[in-house]
Amino acid sequence: MTTDISERGLESIIVRHMTGTTGLAVAPNRVAERPPAYGGTGYTAGSPQDFDRAHALDVAQLFAFLSATQPDRFAKLEIVSANGAKDINRLKFLARLSSEIGKRGVIDVLRKGVDHGPLHFELFYGTPSAGNDKAEALHSANRFSITRQLAYSIHETRRALDLGLFINGLPIATFELKNSLTKQTVADAVEQYKRDRDPRERIFEFGRCVVHFAVDDAEVRMCTELRGKGSWFLPFNTGHNDGGGNPPNPYGLKTEYLWKEVLTPAGLTNILENYAQIVEEKNPKTGKKKRSQVWPRFHQLRLVREALADVREHGAGKRYLIQHSAGSGKSNSIAWLAHQLIGLKRDDKAVFDSVIVVTDRRILDSQIQATIKQFMQVGATVGHAERSGDLRKFIEQGKKIIVSTVQKFPVIMNEVETESEKAFAIVIDEAHSSQGGKTSAAMSQTLGRAGHDADENEEEASDPEDTVNAALEKRMAARKMLTNASYFAFTATPKNKTLEMFGEALPADGEGKVKHRPFHIYTMKQAVEEGFILDVLKAYTPVASYYKLVAKTENDPEFDTKRAKKKLRKYVESHDHAIRLKAEIMVDHFHEQVITAGKIGGQARAMVICSSIERAIQYFDAFNAYLAERKSPYKAIVAFSGEHDFGSGKVSESSLNGFASGDIAARIQVDPYRFLICADKFQTGYDEPLLHTMYVDKPLSGIKAVQTLSRLNRAHPQKHDCFVLDFQNNSEAITFAFQDYYRTTLLADETDPNKLHDLKTALDASQVYAPDQVQKLAELFLAGADRDKLDPILDACVAVYVGQLDEEAQVAFKGKAKVLCRTYAFLSSVIPYSNVEWEKLSIFLDLLTPKLPAPREEDLAKGILEAIDMDSYRVEKKAVMKIALEDKNAEIAPVPATAGGFIPEPELDRLSIILKSFNEQFSTLFTDTDRVAKRIREDIAPKVAADAAYQNARENTPHTARMAHDQALGRVMQHLLKDDTLVYKLYVENESFKRFVGDMVYEMTSPL
Repeated sequence: MTTDISERGLESIIVRHMTGTTGLAVAPNRVAERPPAYGGTGYTAGSPQDFDRAHALDVAQLFAFLSATQPDRFAKLEIVSANGAKDINRLKFLARLSSEIGKRGVIDVLRKGVDHGPLHFELFYGTPSAGNDKAEALHSANRFSITRQLAYSIHETRRALDLGLFINGLPIATFELKNSLTKQTVADAVEQYKRDRDPRERIFEFGRCVVHFAVDDAEVRMCTELRGKGSWFLPFNTGHNDGGGNPPNPYGLKTEYLWKEVLTPAGLTNILENYAQIVEEKNPKTGKKKRSQVWPRFHQLRLVREALADVREHGAGKRYLIQHSAGSGKSNSIAWLAHQLIGLKRDDKAVFDSVIVVTDRRILDSQIQATIKQFMQVGATVGHAERSGDLRKFIEQGKKIIVSTVQKFPVIMNEVETESEKAFAIVIDEAHSSQGGKTSAAMSQTLGRAGHDADENEEEASDPEDTVNAALEKRMAARKMLTNASYFAFTATPKNKTLEMFGEALPADGEGKVKHRPFHIYTMKQAVEEGFILDVLKAYTPVASYYKLVAKTENDPEFDTKRAKKKLRKYVESHDHAIRLKAEIMVDHFHEQVITAGKIGGQARAMVICSSIERAIQYFDAFNAYLAERKSPYKAIVAFSGEHDFGSGKVSESSLNGFASGDIAARIQVDPYRFLICADKFQTGYDEPLLHTMYVDKPLSGIKAVQTLSRLNRAHPQKHDCFVLDFQNNSEAITFAFQDYYRTTLLADETDPNKLHDLKTALDASQVYAPDQVQKLAELFLAGADRDKLDPILDACVAVYVGQLDEEAQVAFKGKAKVLCRTYAFLSSVIPYSNVEWEKLSIFLDLLTPKLPAPREEDLAKGILEAIDMDSYRVEKKAVMKIALEDKNAEIAPVPATAGGFIPEPELDRLSIILKSFNEQFSTLFTDTDRVAKRIREDIAPKVAADAAYQNARENTPHTARMAHDQALGRVMQHLLKDDTLVYKLYVENESFKRFVGDMVYEMTSPL
């Protein structure tokens, strides 16, 4: 016989491995005597004839399980036989069980069992605790079965699934298999589910089956709810080369991990007990409840299992950096990790007393808490620390999981007193360097304070110097990362501090460099290739701005060229005319390219990224005005923090939007709101799958660029692409920003602590302070002295700084002081030793630096904006481009420990020269600007004004008048073809120029 390369052959491979048989021709109702599990796999082959299609249950396996584990109760059902079609007791019990599965879902029924009359039946016995022989015996009595060619349909009896997987007769998973050697792939299996598997069939109803797998010899895809064509299948692959798919397997098929690792009885039991769940979310506005079924993605499963295994081996005290891409499901990963860390034991003793989850994203604060509660068997073990005293109270009460935000933690930490022998797991969400180090230091000081405090009854040291040194040692010890805590830091974009603080140190290379890498990785590359997130760089479109400025003054003053050009650029881009033009482009693009194309099933939203609150409010006004002119059914929302002076008074989000700030995230999801105009809000931590298009009018770089553009990448069943229109940045800058986080991010080398010695030597040499001043100030500060005792010492140093250092030396001193404080604050938590002199100098400089005046630098560009005016402005969309990132890991440099402050030499030039240079750089591309302007003023505008149809329409509404004007202008421009080819060509081919001419002529010809 030749090799069976059909999907039937793949069926045989799977079933033979799991059961030791082909699974074909299994006799029905022959399960009273349970056959030995083949090779210890724990599965038996089921018969398709034992499947009750009306109730979606393998009745023979179900009854065999009940009679073996609960014989007395099962006997009271008085069921005659497993397949007795007219047995009323059989039908009543099956109907009851089927009804409960339909209402609660099979996961909950497996966990909690079912009541039938006065009887309660367990449907599954979970993982037994160590040493519990009875529980072990019951657990081993669970019946894991797999059935080939499962005929599932009541009406179309010939329809059959390739495989059905059951536990104790309850359906867990279905499979459609394909084989690429017959030119059918996993995509065909997905299509078969969508096209041929009617979701109204009993087995496909929501919650009756936990997961549906589409499988071939190369890939696995999964779906937790069949919805016909709307079924959403996601990859369930291990990943290969930091990307999607599965690696070559020298011992078998690429996808055999599914049946050899994931779906073993132990593996499946673990998923059902700790991961799979039906989550119910209630819409706060409508009150409607939405249920969704959760099955872990492969990378989530692997992360949690590997982390638990490592803690089980090493105990508390290690640090783990998890680099998981945006859209990777970090909330669920954090929830699953947190609740399983609590149950983790080592040498029969719990490893951790409490797990503290810290998030910097307010929008995820409640989400993580709710997710943890969903997966916890006892919700009372979760506490949400919202105010002072909560954290201490929860730890004292023995709460196992405590959720807090970084913002709330500093208030809470002073309230905490705990036993030093307790162990903690600290899970930090979005651990960027901006808060990762501060968070861990705050945690260390809080949770470890009792371990470092001296006994209250102990006599105080008699020597004042000993007292100071003891206080310094206490400060330094409290800042160290705890040895009785494990840190789990999640981020998609690890910076150098994050990698050095939480990453895994690799052996030193030949040059003595010690690189750091994450403990677990799910890369942006893999997330994009697997379709968990969208590629935001696939349709990136930069927009070039062109403008011309003219002088309003007859004289020709001098200005600092560099500063002047910065001011001119800001002036031009924030000019009301420019804002209005860009707003029109955004609105027109959204209507014509996004709405008309039906993106995300017609539900697409757009985000506008602004450089300041003032710009955001300008855009909000411009959007409102133009949307009204277009008679658009849509509206904009503006988002910024606090109150802001604008126009004649103060404005806020709520005063402009007409509803509370807290409602913004919910409002943008429903019509008429389609545009979210942001100034620093919603650029990070905002998860909205309906966002399709982003309009960027703000310089972006580094992590900020990645985080901002990544707001678009969230997947949605109807979302197939996204779009970026960028008015400020170019493709090179965006590529540079994303490259560091496309694959694994490594730290090139550790920060050199000796740099602190170098900085201290340079600062000491400046003679701004004396050693006795540093010592005295540290003593006073640590003793809690009043400000009036500290300030004389600091003010004396400030007088030296101002009186004896020139401007260049002042810049150098202040720069080095800031770097020392910043670097020491980081290094003091990670280096294994302490240095009292560094600590004292750090205290001193932290207090001195804010008092040091910045060198007075004259603004040699002052007054330039009053001397110029804008003559013309237009923008031009460049070609849509797909930014391709290099397929390689990135290495980022360690924390810099050198100061680079200096005063730049001003480059003075005449206003005329500055304007000429500026206009050449941002040229309007008109070969003869004056002639074009004259043609518009003296030829085109009078002819439009004389148009009869336009004259009549000017008496009507402004909208009617503008329509008639545009038609008249079009007719005049047609006649211009023969006289002025350049102007005509610009008008026809350049949309911005066309708009500019239209606005200019309408303004000249419309009645006052």
